[in-house]
Amino acid sequence: MMDFLLIVALAALGAALAGLLAAPAVRVLRRRSVALSLFAVAALAVAAMAAGTVAVAQAMFLSGHDLGVVMAVVAVSGVVSLAAALLFGRRIAAGSEELARSARTVGSEGGFVAPAEPPTTELAALSRALEETSGRLAEARERERALDASRRELIAGISHDLRTPLAGLRAMAEALEDGVAEDAARYHARMRIEVDRLAAMVDDLFELARIQAGALALTLSRVSVYDLVDEALAGAGPLARASGVRLVAGGVVPLPVRVDAQQITRVLGNLLVNAIRATPADGTVAVSARQEQGRVVLAVEDGCGGIPPEDLGRVFDTGWRGGAARTPRADGESGAGLGLAIVRGIVEAHQGRTTVRNAGAGCRFEVELPTVGPPPATDAPALQPAG
Repeated sequence: MMDFLLIVALAALGAALAGLLAAPAVRVLRRRSVALSLFAVAALAVAAMAAGTVAVAQAMFLSGHDLGVVMAVVAVSGVVSLAAALLFGRRIAAGSEELARSARTVGSEGGFVAPAEPPTTELAALSRALEETSGRLAEARERERALDASRRELIAGISHDLRTPLAGLRAMAEALEDGVAEDAARYHARMRIEVDRLAAMVDDLFELARIQAGALALTLSRVSVYDLVDEALAGAGPLARASGVRLVAGGVVPLPVRVDAQQITRVLGNLLVNAIRATPADGTVAVSARQEQGRVVLAVEDGCGGIPPEDLGRVFDTGWRGGAARTPRADGESGAGLGLAIVRGIVEAHQGRTTVRNAGAGCRFEVELPTVGPPPATDAPALQPAG
């Protein structure tokens, strides 16, 4: 047993001596090729094995012939080990260079193309991470392009909408100033209408800017969906009557929600106004509220004839108004394409979601809001049509 321990100690001493002599190589090989580093590790292993073998052979007083045989075996094993280390190192280095070349394409138009077979698990994981990063960059680039296109469309639309009332105001002001207006009171009334339109447009722009900047302050309180819908119907009633459109409460359950009542009323008001203006006379706009999978779903369904399928995904984009939206309506109004964008921003600020789809003779807008508990025990009367 003592002889065995002595052999182990001598082998360890020889290997440690070889390791100490090779220690400076660690500093020399810093930031060098991985192939050279692997070769150096293999060389150190061979040297340590040879040094330990020589130390043990000297202690055991092996004959020259036996020592020569042992060293020949060590030499052959060392050559094979060094060759294998060099081969593996070059393969890893080649894989690293290929991955580095591919990494330069991250963020480009073509996107990142991962190497076919990374030589190690670590390089394969790095390749997958770069591929995911490239995908996220591509998505961000597409969102930026869509936002830029939406911004340009908004600027063009706002410029168009501002030009018409401003030109009308100038013409009416000049007529009043020159004394050629036959009915000054009518001119003043029309000027007031145009100013109100401009003020509403500016208010919408300010509200949208606050929403997009994340500065929309919500005052949350527990309210009933019944009250929200009732107030929105009452507000849209005059417009519905003037347009000859019937407002119908198609099943409104008094579900509780925790929302900013003023903002959600504005959401419903925007949806109702859009629905009324898009629905022909003698048409119907229906409002409903139901509970579905722990969420409250408010729905407004109109008779607009439907939205082209290719436009459904853009309905809530800032500045989008569809193909016929720029045609002045009979009531003289021409929205700036901000109402539905404001709707989406307010709903998302409440951790909700907005959707739209074609249904029946028109389209159906739905607003999903988180509920706060079971419906209150109340005998609320059924909502009556507001127009």
